[in-house]
Amino acid sequence: MEKVSVDFEPIGRRISLQRGANLLAAAQEAGVRLVSICGGIGSCGECVVRLEKGQLSPPTIVEADLLTQSRLAAGYRLACQAQALSDVKLDIPPESLTAPQRLQIEGQTNEAELQPAVLAVEVELERPDIGDPRADSMRILDALRNRGYQNVQLPLAVMQDFSNRMRAQGWVARIAMRGAEVAGVLPIGSPILGLAVDIGTTKMAAYLVDLSTGKTLSKRGEMNPQTGYGEDVISRIEYANRNPEGRAILQSKVVQAINWMAEELCREVGESPGQIVDSVVVGNTVMHHLFCGLPVQQLGVSPYVPAVSESLEIAAHQIGLEFAPAANAYLPPNIAGYVGADHVAMLLATEIWETDKVVVAIDIGTNTEITLAAGGRMLSCSCASGPAFEGAHIRDGMRAAPGAIERIQIRDSQDIFLQTIDNQPPVGLCGSGILDAVAELLNGQIIDSSGRFIHGHPLVRLNENEGGIVLVQAPETGHGRDISVTHKDVNEIQLAKAAIRAGLEILLLEAGLTHEDIDEIVVAGALGSYLSVGSAKRIGLFPPIPDDLYRQVGNAAGMGAKQMLLSTHRREVAEEMSRRIEYVELTAHGEFTKAFMQAMYL
Repeated sequence: MEKVSVDFEPIGRRISLQRGANLLAAAQEAGVRLVSICGGIGSCGECVVRLEKGQLSPPTIVEADLLTQSRLAAGYRLACQAQALSDVKLDIPPESLTAPQRLQIEGQTNEAELQPAVLAVEVELERPDIGDPRADSMRILDALRNRGYQNVQLPLAVMQDFSNRMRAQGWVARIAMRGAEVAGVLPIGSPILGLAVDIGTTKMAAYLVDLSTGKTLSKRGEMNPQTGYGEDVISRIEYANRNPEGRAILQSKVVQAINWMAEELCREVGESPGQIVDSVVVGNTVMHHLFCGLPVQQLGVSPYVPAVSESLEIAAHQIGLEFAPAANAYLPPNIAGYVGADHVAMLLATEIWETDKVVVAIDIGTNTEITLAAGGRMLSCSCASGPAFEGAHIRDGMRAAPGAIERIQIRDSQDIFLQTIDNQPPVGLCGSGILDAVAELLNGQIIDSSGRFIHGHPLVRLNENEGGIVLVQAPETGHGRDISVTHKDVNEIQLAKAAIRAGLEILLLEAGLTHEDIDEIVVAGALGSYLSVGSAKRIGLFPPIPDDLYRQVGNAAGMGAKQMLLSTHRREVAEEMSRRIEYVELTAHGEFTKAFMQAMYL
């Protein structure tokens, strides 16, 4: 039989198989995890791909029913319905990928020019002998002077380490230079490493980068250990205020987590945290302050003033980071008390700061930040969306892990179909799953626009406290208990989405614009990577504009941090951009309460 190849982009997987092979089966064999709630029978319409090159079988009746003529004409197909008749190249839209794989490819942005703050210089020092008893410091300074470096500074942290190191290395070394300052002394040939970190309220992400090449060597995500002291920023501020050692405890927890992540990332590539000579750390203003050990009490009371808004460059060892002896941590500026350096990084990565269009950037998390760019202005606000979209405060909520229900369809108002991460037995609902569930309950007229379950519907179960439905019966779950959605769960999503939608409406109001004026909505954050735009629009989280005006970019804050790690010019751009942003305090806005109450309806 004739063989053909199927190239799946942007995953970067290619597989060779027999001509006429089904694309969904090919994807599964290649390890490309396409959403397929119906199991491939063609009824869910979720496994959408786009043909870039090659020939596929003609569209089926199922595709004609589920895809519009304009989408078919643009090359969109259902993988379960199409066969490869030649070598083909396919583009996979983010919404067609399951959560873990979408997180792998999203967060991709334009690469920054390679202009790191720290450069490598290889030197060979003259060995001391009885006729040349110069101090070790003089030898290294002379060697660097011969390489064109004048007025070199040797920090005490480097001097405490380099004498023994130079002797162990045979008097040759790779010197990490930050301008005229020595940041570290490394073995010849070893890479100089940088670490970009995004400290989210709930989750943290870290990227290990080779500063000489710009290549990302490894990346890792972990839960923020501060969640044990409060799920949101307000509760952590309260903890820091109530306990004399509270601020120090919260700082030590996050620093320990970064040190552990750095150690694991370096171990994966056979390197050492001692080779990390520079870092960039971003987070919302509270996370930023707690990481630096800054006071947060004033962030908990009006007018919510940060202790520091300008960019900071801190000696890493000063705050407990176990990197190279004289490594630094750079933190971009904060915009306001609840719009922090992470949002600056997100705006930098997505480049909306230089657009001439009307663009909305939404970074969804426990604390959601929104910026509206229009007519040369940038307006920002912060929305207390809470952790519901992370699975918290949801009866069967959980993070996006194997067995989490990530996509749901309810057909004919009673037949429930779902997909779990890694196709494992269901054990709970992650953020995209609960969002889908509420949208489908609304579509099926199982709940009304106020979020109440409708009495008399065959799926609705009522007790003395509240209504709800069982999504998965106990025998079919991975833990032997029913997985349900309750009225309280729906209400938690209403509160979260109302905060975000009201923030967007206030920014449009301030700019004198309406939904019809929006050219693009950029959606970032962990949930923003894998939520269904259709479901978000259905419940009113997002405005009713065409799907193709939405762009999901994943962890853009982490990507912005990485850009600033690789380029001092990007740091300058971030600092200049932050000075242009106009902050809108929602709690002080006369129209916010009205906008919030209207947005509570589904």
